[in-house]
Amino acid sequence: RGDKMAAAGPATQRVGFVGAGRMAGAIAQGLIRAGKVEAQHIVASAPTDRNLCHFQALGCQTTHSNQEVLQSCLLVIFATKPHILPAVLAEVAPVVTAEHILVSVAAGVSLSTLEELLPPNTRVLRVLPNLPCVVQEGAIVMARGRHVGSSETKLLQHLLEACGQCEEVPEAYVDIHTGLSGSGVAFVCAFSEALAEGAVKMGMPSSLAHRIAAQTLLGTAKMLLHEGQHPAQLRSDVCTPGGTTIYGLHALEQGGLRAATMSAVEAATCRARELSRK
Repeated sequence: RGDKMAAAGPATQRVGFVGAGRMAGAIAQGLIRAGKVEAQHIVASAPTDRNLCHFQALGCQTTHSNQEVLQSCLLVIFATKPHILPAVLAEVAPVVTAEHILVSVAAGVSLSTLEELLPPNTRVLRVLPNLPCVVQEGAIVMARGRHVGSSETKLLQHLLEACGQCEEVPEAYVDIHTGLSGSGVAFVCAFSEALAEGAVKMGMPSSLAHRIAAQTLLGTAKMLLHEGQHPAQLRSDVCTPGGTTIYGLHALEQGGLRAATMSAVEAATCRARELSRK
């Protein structure tokens, strides 16, 4: 089943979206920009036109009927708010077939819950993207349900790589990914802001300082990813004995940067687990 879809290739691959918010729009835009799916082969549904106008602007088909999306697409991404998802799944369950691959991007809704709400043997995956998917630099993890084989997983991974880095993980890692990468975007922004404010304090204009801080993060991240170096290695490469960097690092250690960052990831992960239990 998955092979048949994968073999069909991008020209005929149809992708549906139930829910048309920011994340759905980002994924659709990534798929179209990367040439993985043609805009006219994407169908999105939402209760009002408020969000659907973004899909219409991309050249996608839109509808107010969730069932219609499943009737026209075999690969469907559910991007509704988590508390609405159970009702949406109950509504579409009558039109779900063995041919469908259903993907949930709702945080905190487990695979077992998804499988319970859908007909037996439905193929379900959970995907957790983060906001930089909007600029095709997302960090995405996916976990597969009990009835999903490797061909479906590869197909989805191939499509989602249009939006950034996509890795298959055990479901237990999904809440950790929320703390590390979902919430991590805000942690990195807080650090970028603090870097720039240090430069402002020393006399640099604010807008220039913020541009340089963001570029410093981008350049460093590229070096870590492209060269596969451990951050400690790159950090020691920048540190000359008695130089400026080691003085700055000492100040960071005094401020407890590492412990505070580890605690932030831990706190966000614990909160994600708490929300999942609810």
